[in-house]
Amino acid sequence: MPEIAGKVADGFADAIREHEEQWLSPLAVRSYETRGREAPEEECRLRTPFQRDRDRIVHSKAFRRLRHKTQVFVDPEGDHFRTRLTHTLEAAGIARGVARALRLNEDLTEAIAVGHDVGHPPFGHAGEQALDELLRERGLGGFRHNEHSLRVVERLERDGRGLNLTWEVLEGTVKHNGPLRGPGVDRAVPPSIAEYDRRHPLWLDSFPSAEAQVAALADDIAYNNHDIDDGLRAGLFAIADLTEVPLVGPVFRDVESRYPGLEEARLIHEAIRRLIDRMVSDLIDETGKRLADSAARSADEVRLLKAPVVSFSDEMSRNDRALKEFLFERMYRHYRVNRMSSKARRVIHDLFSLYLAEPQCLPREWRESAGGPDEPQTARVAADYLAGMTDRFALDEHHRLFDTYART
Repeated sequence: MPEIAGKVADGFADAIREHEEQWLSPLAVRSYETRGREAPEEECRLRTPFQRDRDRIVHSKAFRRLRHKTQVFVDPEGDHFRTRLTHTLEAAGIARGVARALRLNEDLTEAIAVGHDVGHPPFGHAGEQALDELLRERGLGGFRHNEHSLRVVERLERDGRGLNLTWEVLEGTVKHNGPLRGPGVDRAVPPSIAEYDRRHPLWLDSFPSAEAQVAALADDIAYNNHDIDDGLRAGLFAIADLTEVPLVGPVFRDVESRYPGLEEARLIHEAIRRLIDRMVSDLIDETGKRLADSAARSADEVRLLKAPVVSFSDEMSRNDRALKEFLFERMYRHYRVNRMSSKARRVIHDLFSLYLAEPQCLPREWRESAGGPDEPQTARVAADYLAGMTDRFALDEHHRLFDTYART
């Protein structure tokens, strides 16, 4: 058995190259044609570079902490709502399935999908907005989760050594919403991304690979549909409220007519299953056409196109926007969510202000990296420390530091 295993390992890379040449689209990224890692290292005998990246992310502390980070509801709200971790796993599953159907590189797509949210701070978008305001006020460029994802995997994990991921995974992480320079970009390149780009250029004025584009839209499909489920479960809106939402209303009505008297939980499950299927099928069909019609003949030429090649059809894009508008009004701006978000912003502001004024309150390993009170370096360290917190830890830390009777 060891002899057989050794032969498999010895021929692994060649077998992957042969398989990819036969199976993958010409526009897919090849596993062994990566632009490499900032710090070169010997390749694994039984995993492609992108499989190794996926494993490094999944085994990181930042990935584990996603379990207790908000998707929409703050951690103590309930056990059955999505967290940032369950969202990530759902998005990664969709992304891998779409990549397989389009003959793109599944390992790269999955690595980008599992790493795309490791930079999210506690309390979801409320936490991100609070940190963005605090850093902007101090001239530090603000806070965006794609920039912080890069900081996490490139600098903060492994006690400051980072994960040393491949160029393609880092590119997909920082550009998952498109180019960061050029026409239509209204913000400067975030400082940490600009710094990394000077050492290891990430083509910031181009679109990312087709694999990264798939991961981005799989993210949309996942959160749109699980937010319907969570919103209904939380009682923020009812099935009847979805009647006029394009695509969503007709799917729910179709399930109701096909299965009269179906209990609500099963109705919701079946309707959301069908919604995901329709959105995924549309994405695959439309992207297949765009890939076939594009002038691109390689993965690099996909990056240089003037528009994304991975896309919904026009009709599904309208449906997607209508659903986002509904969720924005009926869920993300619901008074219960607003109250949680307001509390979350206060917690972030209070903790940041304290760490900035009294950096000696930071844990020793963080204090060693900080400067003096109110210095830019201290603000940056305080933001990094806060961004890594889970909802639960941030609330507990606030209690310890601001409740006079709490034990520290």
